[in-house]
Amino acid sequence: MSQDVEGQKVNAGKRKFLIAATSAFGGVAAAGVAVPLVMSMLPSARAKAAGAPVEVDISKVEPGMLLTAEWRGKPVWIVNRTKEMLDMLGKHNDHLVDPNSEQPQQPAYCKNPTRSIKPEFLVAVGICTHLGCSPTYRKDVGAADLGADWPGGFFCPCHGSRFDLAARVFKGVPAPTNLLVPPHQYVSDAKLLIGVDAKGA
Repeated sequence: MSQDVEGQKVNAGKRKFLIAATSAFGGVAAAGVAVPLVMSMLPSARAKAAGAPVEVDISKVEPGMLLTAEWRGKPVWIVNRTKEMLDMLGKHNDHLVDPNSEQPQQPAYCKNPTRSIKPEFLVAVGICTHLGCSPTYRKDVGAADLGADWPGGFFCPCHGSRFDLAARVFKGVPAPTNLLVPPHQYVSDAKLLIGVDAKGA
């Protein structure tokens, strides 16, 4: 026991307990305020659907593999193309509707033979330009059901539209244009940001 200035006895243990309890309560209250504040700074599902950028970890996308992300409520494909896949791209240009990507279906910095920033990575919206179906990834060259001249790419089972591994549409199918390449940039070798134009582009 100790005495205060007026001579009244005060329990020191009780004082320490009350200080500790008040501090703990204050800490919990501060956290309770901070969590909603921090969460409010993160893009909501509504903001993402409206077009907020989406960051994708591509560090584990092996060569030949397709990863699907979501941006603006749409599937976005990220394909890590092998050297063999890239070598196939220039061999069937005469079978394509728009081999040089003249239609504005991609940002200016992706208007090239691979329709990409980094040749090995294709980034494309996985929605057929015919009626909005989602094509399937068919990387198998010369697939029995697609013909010996099939170079690998994307096939829409709804109406038979075909796209190559640069998401360019073949002639003689219902889809009128190449698949859309969304704006994107590489934050690092392992991180892709979809929905923001490449820096300096």
